[in-house]
Amino acid sequence: MDTVEEHSRSMQTESKPSPIPSCWWVDLPETAYDKALELQLAIVSAKTDGRLDADVILCLEHPRVFTLGRRGGRENLCVSDQFLVEKGVPVMPTQRGGNITYHGPGQLVVYPIIHLSRRRLKVVEFVSGLEQAMIRTAAHWQIRAQTDPANRGVWLSGDKLGSIGITVRRGVSFHGLALNVNTDMVPFGWINPCGLKQVRMTSIERFLGHTVSMAEARRIMAKSVAEIFGFDLDCLSPEQLFRDLNVPLAPLTNKGRPS
Repeated sequence: MDTVEEHSRSMQTESKPSPIPSCWWVDLPETAYDKALELQLAIVSAKTDGRLDADVILCLEHPRVFTLGRRGGRENLCVSDQFLVEKGVPVMPTQRGGNITYHGPGQLVVYPIIHLSRRRLKVVEFVSGLEQAMIRTAAHWQIRAQTDPANRGVWLSGDKLGSIGITVRRGVSFHGLALNVNTDMVPFGWINPCGLKQVRMTSIERFLGHTVSMAEARRIMAKSVAEIFGFDLDCLSPEQLFRDLNVPLAPLTNKGRPS
């Protein structure tokens, strides 16, 4: 994770100011990675085709999964495929920038699908803003996380607390950030996270010595994103989002709404 990839077409600066679109915040339940990616791509397609004006930010957790970036990452797996099969952890390729990373329950994942050029946001400042959103969220629990000039993401006492990996397609961002809140750290030991050797991952839970509310983490993250980027967020239910997209999507999960 922790790099930016842009493809299909470079972002163009529009000659005339465009109205700033609304921005929808959608809290999803625990969602399979492939279903979340399917949803992101449906939103990106709707936006680039002109069928959806609003920007959309998805907030969710994933079941356990390793994802590979556009740079690959299987060379940074430290365990066998058979071991992962026995543990029930799949490995999935993605279109985001960066290398291998882990997602699982207790990790707060945010996918901002934003028309950057319409909001006059440069990719680098957008990524930096996402890092600041993670820093502000951690600060809610008096944790002083920070960035590292050498590596993207958010760090705490030399350990990595949060990762970023986005893609931009025709001016629209997708993929996003992952902040370790109550995440099980064990699977991170099965990889070189983000392709970085001798890097230890950490979490808010590990630093504090106790779990924190994921619902509170979602709320603080939404507030931080809104303040940093000046977004006026409208909260939508998943059902409202699917209706407005007007696309048939399989159920994301059998579980209920986030608590």
